[in-house]
Amino acid sequence: MKIKQDKQIYTLIKKEEKRQKEGIELIPSENYASKHVRIPLSSPFVNKYSEGYPHKRYYGGNEIVDDVELLAQERAKKIFRVVHANVQPYSGSPANFAVYLATCKPGDTIMGQALVAGGHLTHGHMVSATGIFFNSVQYGVMTEAKDGNLFDYAEIRRLAKKHKPRLIWVGATAYPLKFNYKKFAEIADEVGAYLAADIAHVAGLIAGGAHPSPVPHVHIVTTTTHKTLRGPRGAIIMVTKKGLKKDPDLPKKIDKAIFPGLQGGPHDNTTAAIAVALYEAMQPSFKTYAKQIVKNSKALAAVLKKGGYKLVGNGSENHLILVDLTLTHGAGSGYFAEYALDMVGLTMNKNTVPGEKSSPFYPSGIRLGTPAATSRGMDENDMKFIGRTMITVLGLIKAYQLPKNKTERKEYFAKFKREINRNKEIKAHRAKVKMMATKFPIP
Repeated sequence: MKIKQDKQIYTLIKKEEKRQKEGIELIPSENYASKHVRIPLSSPFVNKYSEGYPHKRYYGGNEIVDDVELLAQERAKKIFRVVHANVQPYSGSPANFAVYLATCKPGDTIMGQALVAGGHLTHGHMVSATGIFFNSVQYGVMTEAKDGNLFDYAEIRRLAKKHKPRLIWVGATAYPLKFNYKKFAEIADEVGAYLAADIAHVAGLIAGGAHPSPVPHVHIVTTTTHKTLRGPRGAIIMVTKKGLKKDPDLPKKIDKAIFPGLQGGPHDNTTAAIAVALYEAMQPSFKTYAKQIVKNSKALAAVLKKGGYKLVGNGSENHLILVDLTLTHGAGSGYFAEYALDMVGLTMNKNTVPGEKSSPFYPSGIRLGTPAATSRGMDENDMKFIGRTMITVLGLIKAYQLPKNKTERKEYFAKFKREINRNKEIKAHRAKVKMMATKFPIP
């Protein structure tokens, strides 16, 4: 059957390819999957249906798919040093919800880092199913780092002893420092809770030896595969030796939670791509890459600090930087910063900051990171260019303030965008960023 090419979609693909090549991706949760990772995504595995697990399928013709999934499992177990790995979750949120299904009953108490404090929706936020179907107790972070961290462990312990959660999460989407998993483990063990580490952001750093691993301290580990791991959009759930000791049936409960609990047939093409990404993460060059991510993040943080900007945690120890613009630009200024920086080709996202004085819709900070730029081969010197450009652009928008009257915001934002779009200095910096970005090919 002959089908005409979908010109509309292919035109949009070309436009997106151009956007990525001519700009610098600084969103810390995004990265570039290699050509070798992308190939399996459009392979014949996309045609197969494989409900169930290897050698226990509900469909025939899965003997090759079984080998692929088992290979992905073994690679995950070897890299992260765990006893069990499920590579079927469609993404991070379903993976995290499967942990609830495996360890809790509806209405059970759980604990997680608050969204406004850098946590994730699926760690018990009120609008998430995890906050709707479970009794969620949220812990925050301090506004200033103390002893190299932002967590008030005494307060977290107090909350845990008071509410006796069944499950505690450690992990975040906007935390610039290293995690002390041992401290969280002491609290979880004290109240008899399961401790799950969501390492979606730092999985590649852990695989590359550039960040401490939670595996010796927690019962369950979840991760997406498309961030610092540089894989496809998927996820993995892992059970540790400590988890197996707490509950010998935990691997079975995790598997049952994914299928048939939450999902039908796995995406076999994604499983194959995950296996390739894990293969790449096992190579010596990946360790160099992971360490360079951290070097680049520290270098970029240093430039921003020197430029007078407040950084949450006073810097970066991983791949991520969280800039608090409250003092320099006012509450709610993250919206203006994100747009203006995007206009010069530096893509990052607005984000809440500890002690947020505005809202998640119009937050007072920006979140940025170095995984994608590092994948393109950028180093500390390139971070200096990015940092100086950011400082200049942020200086151009200091006059813009979030209107307190909500009815005035739509018109104010439209005016702001018009002015930024025709600003000559913004255009000049856009040209410089484009010139610099195109020197570094997309993997």
